[in-house]
Amino acid sequence: MINFNSYSFTAAERFMRYVGIDTQSDPESSTVPSTAKQKNLARMLVEELLAMGISDAAMDDKGYVYATLPSNVSSHVPVICFCSHMDTSPDCSGAGVKPVIHKNYDGGDIVLPADSNVVLRASEHPDLRAQTGNDIITADGTTLLGADNKAGVAEIMDAVHFLLQHPEVKHGTIKILFTPDEEIGRGVNHVDLKRLGAEFAYTVDGESRGSLEDETFSADGVTIKIHGISAHPGFAKDKMVSAVKVASDILSKLPKDMLSPETTSGREGFIHPISVQGNVEHAVIKFIIRDFETIRLTEHEALLRGIAEDCVKCWPGAAMEFIVEEQYRNMKEVLDRYPLVAEVAVEAIRRAGMEPKRAGIRGGTDGSRLSFMGLPCPNIFAGEHAFHGKMEWVSIQDMQKAVETIVQIAAIWAEKK
Repeated sequence: MINFNSYSFTAAERFMRYVGIDTQSDPESSTVPSTAKQKNLARMLVEELLAMGISDAAMDDKGYVYATLPSNVSSHVPVICFCSHMDTSPDCSGAGVKPVIHKNYDGGDIVLPADSNVVLRASEHPDLRAQTGNDIITADGTTLLGADNKAGVAEIMDAVHFLLQHPEVKHGTIKILFTPDEEIGRGVNHVDLKRLGAEFAYTVDGESRGSLEDETFSADGVTIKIHGISAHPGFAKDKMVSAVKVASDILSKLPKDMLSPETTSGREGFIHPISVQGNVEHAVIKFIIRDFETIRLTEHEALLRGIAEDCVKCWPGAAMEFIVEEQYRNMKEVLDRYPLVAEVAVEAIRRAGMEPKRAGIRGGTDGSRLSFMGLPCPNIFAGEHAFHGKMEWVSIQDMQKAVETIVQIAAIWAEKK
């Protein structure tokens, strides 16, 4: 049994420091990483790992951080990796984050100090009900917090610190990977799996305490390019075809009571327009298509294509391009072939004193693509909640439980050897 009673956890202190570094990624950028500022956190993490004694910690030219905690057993143990992403969502500002600790949470609403209109209401956030008496971290109401996924980063760092301080806990070789640009779907585009050298991995990027996610959406992106006909508006009769109006027509025909994020839950998929840009001559609508069943992506895309084609036919002279791009696939398709990976995580969560909650993610993680790249990789909880917005929060006690779970996973793999 691993004793954490005398250990002074460092995850919260690290987290409070990390969120002060703006690492927002940019989907419109073509650079790698998409924003250079992500490297500021990467450099800090390398410095801290080196200071702990992790001699090979390094950042590559694309902003990925690699590090190795050597095995302390003589027998062969599969090499495992823990991974979190450093970037924060482009959906809400991540600049000038001011974290606030709400000690001994009383179970009521939390009004964020810099904007009284931003209220974390207990009635709207069910997971808060389990946090009474715990210490909740939020931002001040002007930015997101960055718990997605700097909580995971801090927890991995603290787990490495614990294992270095407690050599009596036996473990095999552990690889650490911190990635940029996960929030814009590019988190593992440039990961060097040969350099990483792991056989199995775990992302630490989940929500509720005790959760294990071994299933994700499958995901495609769709771009509809609309070509209109421009003409001087004073002389446009029977000549102009506005691409903007065609785009508006397509959007107006989308299902309103189904197949959208605001009308679906559980295992239901959706068609979601995420951006519209254009003028009279050209317009572009970008969509994300999601479903747990990969085959249903094709069905959703066929529905969308049909809507778009019907609309374009109503505007003589207009034309369109319909472009589908694969983004990621349901990692369960891979993980079902390696059941031990999830079983270890389930046992680790139990040893950390929690009841495991096995679920699917209505989204994706770096682990989705890593699994299909040959590195089976489920997702364990980091404690992050209400991410991508100003009401994002995490509890210190949940972060500590995530640290315990990471350590237990490492120990269990060594036991199984």
